[in-house]
Amino acid sequence: MTRLVAIDIGGTHARFALAEVEGARGVSLAPEVTLKTAEHASLQSAWQAYGKIVGERLPPVAAIAVAAPLGGDVVHFTNNAWIVRPDQIASELGLESHIILNDFEAVAHAVAQVDGSHFLHICGPAGTLPSTGTISVIGPGTGLGVATLHRGPGGDRVCATEGGHIGFAPTDPVEDEILQHLRRTYARVSIERVIAGPGLAAIHSVLSQSEDEPAAPLDDAALWSLALSGDDPVASAALARFFMVLGAASGDLALAHGAVGVVIAGGLSQRMGLSLIGSRFAERFRDKGRFASMMDRISVKLITHPQPGLFGAAAAYAATLGARTPDVCVQKRVSRGR
Repeated sequence: MTRLVAIDIGGTHARFALAEVEGARGVSLAPEVTLKTAEHASLQSAWQAYGKIVGERLPPVAAIAVAAPLGGDVVHFTNNAWIVRPDQIASELGLESHIILNDFEAVAHAVAQVDGSHFLHICGPAGTLPSTGTISVIGPGTGLGVATLHRGPGGDRVCATEGGHIGFAPTDPVEDEILQHLRRTYARVSIERVIAGPGLAAIHSVLSQSEDEPAAPLDDAALWSLALSGDDPVASAALARFFMVLGAASGDLALAHGAVGVVIAGGLSQRMGLSLIGSRFAERFRDKGRFASMMDRISVKLITHPQPGLFGAAAAYAATLGARTPDVCVQKRVSRGR
């Protein structure tokens, strides 16, 4: 049994939890502590704050998931001002062993290990996710995360990607207007600009203009709450459009990955819940012309585990330094000493 600190660093929050892992797959996760990244200067200061909150000496072992690409000497977050130098993490945090991996790589590890009770069926074939083939893992949060999980006779193979930065492809005149609206700010409009948390505001702004109603000056969290409440027609319409674009993009990514299953995750997944089932997500997911019947054969789920990033980071540590070494297709920093 190994005791460690699981960490999931996103654009807005850094989440910490004590975890225990046994062998290659056994994971036990304690309640998480969530810190705002804007309130801490660095990972090191957040680590120290977490230690004070739990009131005990933290174990010298960590599994760190980051919302950023890996591979260089410095990790620059897409939506977060922190800078992390992987080669200095051990000395800064006093670690004897650790891994650092992409946050959606961690979520894909969670998808591989959590049981069926942690999935909500969205569309396509019911039942459990296929036991062989590729699963696309897609998650709107502060940004848009994308990873793949390939299941085969040799075990699970997880691959982190930057699929959230593919270009936004409008499919009707309303989405043409959304694209033009965003082009006034960004030279290139990625899909992340539309179907991540801040994207709802852009959609809302366009729909407000079309209704000749000035958009209320709301922050992202307040707008999401208003949209989910159903109390404001324009905000509700913006959320409906968000789900439509998410469905279209998820279908595109599934085609690109050759997926047999799709899992929706990310920081917004818990908030979307049943609202996603009643939306036009499934219609847009299926709307792929000659390939519509193929899309009908892809099972789409929403992961409902409360902290898949933390669980998955611990699971990745267990797989990497436990009883077996997984087949991975991204650079994962692993350290066993200071």
